[in-house]
Amino acid sequence: MSSTRGEPVLSLENVSVEFTKERLMGLAGSETVHAVSDVSLDIYENDVVALVGESGCGKTTLGKTAIGVQRPTRGTVSYRGQDIWETKEESSGWFNRGGSDGEYSETDIRKALQIIHQDPGSALNSNYVVESILSDPLKRWNPDMSEADRRERIYGFLEYVGMAPAEDYAERYPHQLSGGEQQRIALIRALLMNPDLILGDEAISALDVSLRVEMMDLLLELQDQFNTSYLFISHNLANAKYLTQRAGGRIGIMYLGELVEIGTPEQIIHNPQHPYTKVLLWATSDVHNRGEGVTTPPVRSLDIPEATDPPSGCRFHTRCPEARETCRNTKPALKDHDGDSRRTACFRGEDQHEYWQSTPLEEESTVPQQPAQSD
Repeated sequence: MSSTRGEPVLSLENVSVEFTKERLMGLAGSETVHAVSDVSLDIYENDVVALVGESGCGKTTLGKTAIGVQRPTRGTVSYRGQDIWETKEESSGWFNRGGSDGEYSETDIRKALQIIHQDPGSALNSNYVVESILSDPLKRWNPDMSEADRRERIYGFLEYVGMAPAEDYAERYPHQLSGGEQQRIALIRALLMNPDLILGDEAISALDVSLRVEMMDLLLELQDQFNTSYLFISHNLANAKYLTQRAGGRIGIMYLGELVEIGTPEQIIHNPQHPYTKVLLWATSDVHNRGEGVTTPPVRSLDIPEATDPPSGCRFHTRCPEARETCRNTKPALKDHDGDSRRTACFRGEDQHEYWQSTPLEEESTVPQQPAQSD
């Protein structure tokens, strides 16, 4: 069961990630891609957080930054209060030739933060059988473990996830496994490290619909056994709802590099506050009833701005049907507007904000003349 009590396992504070992209068509110079912009997020013991958004919104970059695969351009990523990049630098001797002075070493952090990739077929070495694939991390991180103990642990995992007889599956190559079986092997490989957090980067999107629920149930069952937290990346709001609802977790909505809303699945699905969240719900027919005759999404434009030149103010204002002049000029902070765990980056959650006296960006705007009442 998800928990938000105590100190966080992982903290992202004002994290931004930028990349340099060379211009195409022989044009001189380069452009800066603002992949992630000023995101703060805490993940706790046995927590489940699902990040949802359109392709290119920065959710995968944020996930990889959270587990130390991608270095942030600005901001900090901390594992149990310890900056993971300062630890990496100290371990490499850049700051301290004697190694890290922190409570956790770079090895501790690498073992604690694991990943399950989107495509298990490409993530597994096709030249090795399952037992060899699963033995490698144990040999590296537990060199004192005997071959017999390694085999016993691997076979135990295989049996636990329904791959029996284990002796048979252990001798198979990845191409001899189904997509669901490959994903189970990727999950076992991550769990062999007894991690505190696993990043699931679109971990079930490649599976058939019938297997997705089965895989999500397995993830939650294993969470109970290993006290592991999940950061789940998805473009599918229905999958995020299923996983977080059963785990008591949270859904975070990302748009153009920013976290614009985060809350419980009940809050996000049944009482969304950010206009972009409403667009995602509209596009997910199996979790949202659009209403009879409603055939167009609640946006002014379908065109997504470029991450190399994000809009000023609220980044969603160029598409938002509720946008006013204030939204063009001022960036809303992600904050609590209704006294509970939900946080939203939208002026409409503040009854006394100047937004309500500001001029709508378009005459056909559907902005009401007074704040809408939330349940």
